[in-house]
Amino acid sequence: MTNQKLYHAHIEACVEAMNACNLSYVANLKEYNLEKLCDCIRITRECAEICSFTAQSLSQGSQFAGEIAELCAKVCEACIAECAKHDNQHSRECIEACRHCVEMCKDLIVAA
Repeated sequence: MTNQKLYHAHIEACVEAMNACNLSYVANLKEYNLEKLCDCIRITRECAEICSFTAQSLSQGSQFAGEIAELCAKVCEACIAECAKHDNQHSRECIEACRHCVEMCKDLIVAA
């Protein structure tokens, strides 16, 4: 079985979280009160990058899949905590996608 098939659901969760984080990042940049959103802008961007890296690593069959998934879960949890401070649709969608990614990453950590 190829690595992409083995980790298909995990990769999908990472890509979903990456997309939600990117959408939230862009939406936050369009807001008027950027000072209030500074931390959220930073963490959603960072989370998107880590989720992208995780998906790429899993698809390539990295020997560090467990460690990378652990980092991804940690960053997603930080993103959830920050997005929870903001009451808007894109933050709620980001939280939902990141929660799913955390679940999938934790599943991968246990399996690794």
